[in-house]
Amino acid sequence: MKNLTLCIISCFFAGAVIAQNDIDSIIKQVERNNMSIQTNKKYWEAKRSEFKTGLTPYDPQVEYDYLFGSPVGAGNQKDFSVTQRLDFPTAYSRKKKLSTHQIAQTQLQQQVYRQNILLEAKLLTLHAIYLNKRGAELGRRLLNTQKLVTDYQKKLDKGDVIILDVNKAKLQLLNIQNEVKLNENEKQVLLTKITELNGGIAIAINDTSYPITPAIPEFELLDSTIEANDPIIKVYEQEKKILQQQISVQKAMNLPKIETGYHSQGILGQSYKGFHAGITIPLWENKNRSRTAIANLDYANSSAETHRLDHRLENKQYYEQLDIRLKMIGEYKELLSTLNNTTLLNKALSLGQITIIQYFYDESFYFTAYDKYLQTEWEYQQAVARLYKFQL
Repeated sequence: MKNLTLCIISCFFAGAVIAQNDIDSIIKQVERNNMSIQTNKKYWEAKRSEFKTGLTPYDPQVEYDYLFGSPVGAGNQKDFSVTQRLDFPTAYSRKKKLSTHQIAQTQLQQQVYRQNILLEAKLLTLHAIYLNKRGAELGRRLLNTQKLVTDYQKKLDKGDVIILDVNKAKLQLLNIQNEVKLNENEKQVLLTKITELNGGIAIAINDTSYPITPAIPEFELLDSTIEANDPIIKVYEQEKKILQQQISVQKAMNLPKIETGYHSQGILGQSYKGFHAGITIPLWENKNRSRTAIANLDYANSSAETHRLDHRLENKQYYEQLDIRLKMIGEYKELLSTLNNTTLLNKALSLGQITIIQYFYDESFYFTAYDKYLQTEWEYQQAVARLYKFQL
C-alpha cells in the first residue's frame, strides 16, 4: 500500500516536473533508432542501385574459331570477330529517364514507410500522456479515499459510525486501487511498444499535457494541403510517370537492334578482314509488352483516383471527430471548472447531510464526467495527429 501511494503521489506531481521527453524529441529518437526504418532505408538504397543497371549497351562479344581442314592439305581456317549489339539509339535516353523516375519513387516510398512508423510512435506517446493525466486524477481520488477510510476507521473506534460504512469506504478504496494498477499496467505495456519502436532503447514519458495543436482550417483547405503533401499520392503519381516512360521505352525496344563489329578470316595462307553489320528484326520477343504496359498505366490511374477518394473520406471522418470532440471538451471544461465536487461532498458528509452511500453515488457522477473529458481530449489529439501525419 505504501509503495502504491508513493507511486500515485509521484504521478500527481508529474505535471509540475519538467518532462524528460516531449513528443518531437521522442519522434526524432524513434526515427534515429528504429530498426525497421533503417532496414527499409537499406532496401531502397539497394533498389536505387538496381535501377541504375541496364542503362549501358550490351557487352561486346569476341569469337575465335580454329577449324582443322580435311583432307590433309586442305588447310586450316581461322576466324576472329568482335561484335557489339546496340538497341535503337533512342532507347538509351528513354531508359535513363525511366531510371530517374524509379529512383525518385524510392524516396517517396521510403517516406511513406517512415511516416507510418513515426505516426505510430506519436499515437503511442499521446496515449501515454492520456494515461499520465488519468493516473494523476486517480492519484487524487486515491489520496482522498484513503483519508476518508482513515477518518471512518477512527469514527468506528469511537462508535460514531457502524462497520458497514467503513466497509463501503474500504470497497471504494479497493476499486480505485485496482483502477490505478490497471492504468499503470496499461502504461507499462505501452512503454514496451515505444521501446520496441525505439530500437530497444527505453523512453520515459512523464508529460501530463498535450502538445499545442495547430489552428484547424476549413476542411477543403486542410484536405487540399494534405493531398498536396501526401507521399502516397506522390507515389501513385510517380508510378504513372514510370509506366508512361516504360511505354516509351518499350516502343524504342520494338525498333530494330543494330549489330556491328570487326571480322577476320584466314585460310590457306590467305586472310580476309572487314566489318561486320547486322540487324535484329523484333517480330516475337516483345510481343504484347506494350499492351501490358498500357494496361498497367490504366490500373495505376484507377488506383490513384481510388486512393484520393478513400483518403478524402478518411480525412473527413477525422475532421468531423475534431469538431464534435472540441465542442465536448469545451462543455466538459466549462462544467468541471465550476465544480469542486470532492470538497462539497466531504463537507456534506462531515456535517451528516448525506450518507456514505450517497457520497459515493454522487462522487461516481463526477468521476464519470471527468473520465469522459480525459478520453475525449485524447481522442481529439489522435484525430489531429492522423490529419497532420504528412508533417512527420
